[in-house]
Amino acid sequence: MCGIVGLFLKDKALEPRLGEMLTDMLITMSDRGPDSAGIAVYGDEAEGRAKLTVQAADPDQTFANLADDLKSAIGTDVAVRVIETHAVLDLPEDKVGAARAALKDLRPEARVMSAGEVIEIYKEVGLPGDVAKRFEIPKLTGTHGIGHTRMATESAVTTLGAHPFSTGSDQCLVHNGSLSNHNSLRRKLAREGVHVETQNDTEVAAAYLTWKMQNGSTLGEALESGIDDLDGFYTFVVGTKDGFGVVRDPIACKPAVMAETDQYVAFGSEYRALVSLPGIEDAKVWEPEPATVYFWNH
Repeated sequence: MCGIVGLFLKDKALEPRLGEMLTDMLITMSDRGPDSAGIAVYGDEAEGRAKLTVQAADPDQTFANLADDLKSAIGTDVAVRVIETHAVLDLPEDKVGAARAALKDLRPEARVMSAGEVIEIYKEVGLPGDVAKRFEIPKLTGTHGIGHTRMATESAVTTLGAHPFSTGSDQCLVHNGSLSNHNSLRRKLAREGVHVETQNDTEVAAAYLTWKMQNGSTLGEALESGIDDLDGFYTFVVGTKDGFGVVRDPIACKPAVMAETDQYVAFGSEYRALVSLPGIEDAKVWEPEPATVYFWNH
């Protein structure tokens, strides 16, 4: 019984409030998942630049001198912004692969949470309010974002087991439900060269979508394929660089509600997650249909 929220902004005037609104939505869902929480935010793009969000259990040790060590390893300046147990590395877009490889040697204990031109992911064990406060989520700005509060069923309560999961550039996924064929699908993805780090079934779903898109599918097409290939019950909310998608399994036993106005599209596991949004009283509100893909993009 996890809680999911998502917010896709149409009105640029709301972008400075994205983190604040997402935080309020997610805190409302705290009782649906007290184990861990996470938020992905899509912020401003800088031409030719990319971000790596990295997590460490001992940030003082892991992030000390990291900028200098990476510069020596990949031959370019890297800006390191530390926020609690996470750090956002800002570097040239064409150096992301080299930086990820260097991190494995320089800081093998570090874990990459996300990579891309605009995405940042923050997640930790704990209640949404505590996680949001640690990472100052209400101060974040951006165009869209998704969040998750977890009640663990398929794997241990750890930072790596928390959602969102990101397995491709500027891609992430959150999930409420359980997949029954994630082990066989994990083996299939491994044969295709797609690595899954955790035992969490949600990461398998994220990797499946990444694999489909790497082979030419759009996100919508990948989600459509998932309806046939992913067994179990689920509600997925997916983020990409410029978009936001939702899909439920054919039985649709997990709760979900959406709202749309001229200013935004919002998703919540329950309507109470949406009640504080501006103009919600005039929004079009509906329950997403089973086995139906919804997608919005800028």
